[in-house]
Amino acid sequence: MKISANKVVTVSYELHANAPGENRNHIETADKSEPLKFLFGIGMMIPGFERGLEGKGTGDKFDFSIEAEEGYGDVEETAVIQLPIEIFKVDNAIDFSMLKVGNVLPMNDQEGNVLNGKVLKYDETMVTMDFNHPLAGHQLHFSGEVLEVRDASPEEINHGHVH
Repeated sequence: MKISANKVVTVSYELHANAPGENRNHIETADKSEPLKFLFGIGMMIPGFERGLEGKGTGDKFDFSIEAEEGYGDVEETAVIQLPIEIFKVDNAIDFSMLKVGNVLPMNDQEGNVLNGKVLKYDETMVTMDFNHPLAGHQLHFSGEVLEVRDASPEEINHGHVH
């Protein structure tokens, strides 16, 4: 059976990533003891990952790279914003152990959606945060093996995820 829409796909893989001009860095591993299992073709995975797997079958190895546009997108300058430092006050004080450069903090947008923002810098009045995905602007490199391909059940297709 080959990977196509509405198939449940199980893979093991290693992910490496690099921004332009950088060396590849290991990001994550999904090994055979804890593989990735997902419903193919419904937008659960980044587009380039699905394109790299489409048509492969159980036992097939894969090794492909994805440019930023097909992964987590380019770095968007509009996702780097300045916020008043006052919004970080709890009980009228700022917790500077939390508000450290490099820390990723969960924040809510105006609609209540949770967004993770990385603290880039701050001063006595403003905090600069980056809400880009951590892998935005990075080329992704996946290598691994297709462990299983099966038809999704009607319930899995209906619910949009693997049971």
